[in-house]
Amino acid sequence: MSKRKKGNGFVAQAGILAAAGIICKIIGILYRSPLAHVIGDEGNGYYSSAYEIYTIILLVSSYSIPSAISKVIAQRLAMHEYKNAQRIFRCALIYVVVVGGAASLLTFFGAGVLVGDNSVPVLRIFAPTIFFSGLLGVLRGYCQAHGTMLPTSFSQILEQILNAVVSILAAFLLMKAVAGLDDTTRAVYGAAGSAIGTGSGVVIALVFMMFVMLLNRKFINGQIRKDRKSRLLSDGEVYRIIITMVTPIILSTFIYNCNTSLNQTIYTRIMEHVKGMSEAEAYTLYGLLSGKAKQIVNIPIALASAMSTAIIPGVAKSYTRGDIRETNRKIGTAIKTTMLISIPSAMGLVVLGKPVVLLLYPQKASVDTVSGLLAGLAVSVVFYGLSTISNGVLQGIGRVNLPVVNAAVALVVQTAVLVPLLLYTNLGLYAMVAATVLYSLLMCTLNGYSVRRELGYRQEIIRTWCIPFWASVIMGGAAFGTYYGLYRLVPVNVVCLAAALAVAVPVYFILVIKMGAVDEGELRAFPKGALLVRTARKCRLLP
Repeated sequence: MSKRKKGNGFVAQAGILAAAGIICKIIGILYRSPLAHVIGDEGNGYYSSAYEIYTIILLVSSYSIPSAISKVIAQRLAMHEYKNAQRIFRCALIYVVVVGGAASLLTFFGAGVLVGDNSVPVLRIFAPTIFFSGLLGVLRGYCQAHGTMLPTSFSQILEQILNAVVSILAAFLLMKAVAGLDDTTRAVYGAAGSAIGTGSGVVIALVFMMFVMLLNRKFINGQIRKDRKSRLLSDGEVYRIIITMVTPIILSTFIYNCNTSLNQTIYTRIMEHVKGMSEAEAYTLYGLLSGKAKQIVNIPIALASAMSTAIIPGVAKSYTRGDIRETNRKIGTAIKTTMLISIPSAMGLVVLGKPVVLLLYPQKASVDTVSGLLAGLAVSVVFYGLSTISNGVLQGIGRVNLPVVNAAVALVVQTAVLVPLLLYTNLGLYAMVAATVLYSLLMCTLNGYSVRRELGYRQEIIRTWCIPFWASVIMGGAAFGTYYGLYRLVPVNVVCLAAALAVAVPVYFILVIKMGAVDEGELRAFPKGALLVRTARKCRLLP
């Protein structure tokens, strides 16, 4: 294996994880459409409200475990301390049993304080899932530290498939069981059924990861037997390492993500108590943003999340060895790869937002609203992509407190803007969009500054941002013209959308190569890179 290929290996691993993440997001959206039809916008609002609180508690208790554990174990593996890596893994399991168990109990018994009355049963069903998610996170982090994303990727797809099937089935059966009751009660039962699906998915993924660990037990034990030199860490030292690493990552991830839950609370309270909406109306409207528009936006953001997850172990290893040049090279590759996909994705959401919404969420009453929200959120795809990568870099080099400070500053500023927008204007959901975009921009800027200060890093501009932007503008024009031109002749949304995408993808592919954004070596670093190079040569895009 060449040095270049080794150096770019994390791109391929990130590609695997990103592909799984995007597949999961697509599955999530595809099942959300029939689920939304089953439980309605009101049920979707109750589910979204409970899900966001569940997510925040999950962030605090176990969501950050894979990143933290992969970083800590990767550092030990870089120094061939296999016994200490295994001890960290075992102590991490004990840590999540205690913390995850406490968080599950808090969620179940405190649901009445955390969400509105109609979302309480939904949140209580989510409670056990928090405990199982912690165990799942440790197993995924352990595999990621060893440089393989395949088990995590496959488990994510398995989790989402079962989630989709059980969510729709359970929601339908529970709503059928209370068919004679009022619409709100039926909506609550439908939302509760969807929560059952989430838990089922986590459990099957946990079983799969346990099976993977069992298969690799011989290899792991062989590594441990070869380790005769490292000083064995005590349990106290291990827990100090875990707590000092996990706690700042939890705080930064919590603040980084809790803006959604905070914004939801601010929005529903102001709409109910100041604007005079009913609880059902406020949550129904909020469900359009959280349960529909943001679900679509999260698909391209999944790439940045995957790249961030994949880059942490590699950055941690090279930084531990003192190789700043290699660390910066990995950062540059990660950012460029993310922008090559995030920028055209944002453009696509702007020009084809309505056709995408019509395909995924065909409820006619909300199509215009959701597509407008989607277009407004599109630019946040780019900002979140950058901020997520820089967040992972700062965690990888051990500067875990900086994202906490940056996220806190961004949260305060966006909240100071959101509240008066909701109180003194009629923007409503669009005020939420403005706050989301502002928050992602602030995080992108502050994290980028922190990376430059810590590593002296400077990102190349022309090939990373300028060329993908102009290629995306041309691509967007081609896609827009194809869709609406064809729609005049064949007014079938799915046909016109498929044709627009069939034009957009090759147009963008041709432009980024001909304009010099990527060369042959960079193409090869992508998943299926050899196929991409062969395709480019057949099209005479490469010599």
